[in-house]
Amino acid sequence: MPHDDHDHPHTLLPPDPALRVKALETILTRKGLIDPAALDEIIDTYENKIGPKNGARVVARAWSDPEFLEALRADATAVVKDMGFYGRQGEHMVIVENTPDVHNMVVCTLCSCYPWPLLGIPPGWYKSDAYRARAVREPRKVLADFGVGLGDNTAVRVWDSTAEVRYLVIPMRPDGTDGLDEDALAGLVTRDSMIGTGLAVAP
Repeated sequence: MPHDDHDHPHTLLPPDPALRVKALETILTRKGLIDPAALDEIIDTYENKIGPKNGARVVARAWSDPEFLEALRADATAVVKDMGFYGRQGEHMVIVENTPDVHNMVVCTLCSCYPWPLLGIPPGWYKSDAYRARAVREPRKVLADFGVGLGDNTAVRVWDSTAEVRYLVIPMRPDGTDGLDEDALAGLVTRDSMIGTGLAVAP
């Protein structure tokens, strides 16, 4: 039986996911199937170029430029494309804005639709069955698990991301940031705040 073959490569892989990935990378590199330098470039691209820094730039500009915010409201897809943020899973963008009265949170109940060009690779918890089910059923408890406590007067609105539409949450601008430029403001925007499971960081 193949599963009893202890010389088969998969039987040599460690159980820890990170170690498994490293072992697979080593095996594939030795077989000449991947180039480690190319892999590093891909990872860097998704972590630093196609990643949360892009979304943070959009949020920071929305906070500081009312005309830009209005344009986002009208057609977020076109606006972010003009900024160079487009491509796979970056189509059909819609922004939703947090206010003192409404807190928005995004989930994909069917799979893991996510705006990669703006937020990078989706975190593991976003793809988990637990988050996908609980975000709809008990969003306040999920937010509490992430350390987000909301007042009773703040409604929670959950948006279901799909292949037809993907959402970017514009978190509330923290107090005491009036004198900050866009670069400084972008530094206050976290990935989780643009999903709605976090808040922007106070300066």
